[in-house]
Amino acid sequence: MKNSTRYISDHLYEATNDSGDSIQIDMREKDEKKGFSPMELVLSAVSGCAVVDIVSMLKKKRKTVKDIVVETEGWRNEDYPRKFNKIHSRYILTSPDTNEEELAKVAKLTLDKYCSVASSLNVKIDFSVVVINE
Repeated sequence: MKNSTRYISDHLYEATNDSGDSIQIDMREKDEKKGFSPMELVLSAVSGCAVVDIVSMLKKKRKTVKDIVVETEGWRNEDYPRKFNKIHSRYILTSPDTNEEELAKVAKLTLDKYCSVASSLNVKIDFSVVVINE
């Protein structure tokens, strides 16, 4: 998996994956902002990963998913690095054949075992860097 992130202008960047899909990274002030900050992308990745896994697991159990919304909130350290220290998600499922207990079990399994993004936030990652100045 690869991506590249390019400077567009002060406070605005574009990330492109190896398939050519792109997304803006926007660090402008709130009244000018039209995209996500890097930490908003991380939070969205957690909820996106979880909802994909939840739907997959429910479908494997032959459950009906009419709609599901994941509302996720994150709290960050005051000091640098300003990493997330707490993330809370609320899962709102519309399903005629799934109860809250089943959803809670699948949601816990998702975050504890299957969600790659959540798991990545819980481990020490070995970062390496190459610097090129052209």
